[in-house]
Amino acid sequence: MATSQQIIDETKKWISDVVVGCNFCPFAANVLKQQTVHYQVETSDVPGICLDSFLVETTRLDNEINIETSFLIFPNAFASFDDYLDCVRLAERSLKQNGYEGIYQLASFHPLYLFADAAEKDG
Repeated sequence: MATSQQIIDETKKWISDVVVGCNFCPFAANVLKQQTVHYQVETSDVPGICLDSFLVETTRLDNEINIETSFLIFPNAFASFDDYLDCVRLAERSLKQNGYEGIYQLASFHPLYLFADAAEKDG
């Protein structure tokens, strides 16, 4: 079983190689360069606990002025793409219910994610 630090290191590499390298997010390179990113690993696979961790990150973003972006990593949850999509919907709803709509934007990634035009073998 990988440690939280190993998971964070793998995630950092993936963000650098894929998210920045493929220019999926035009803002990612700048926050990485400025080192204003927080990485948090949530090992639970319980959706309610994962959503609670998401809310903790919004509070962290509110309170820690040196953090512009937070990556919340779920190595044990949401293996099913449908479960992942359900979680994203709940997180988006939570942003709205907690007054964060327009303040924070949720960008989500899943290993099984496919762009609309991609064939399954591309994933």
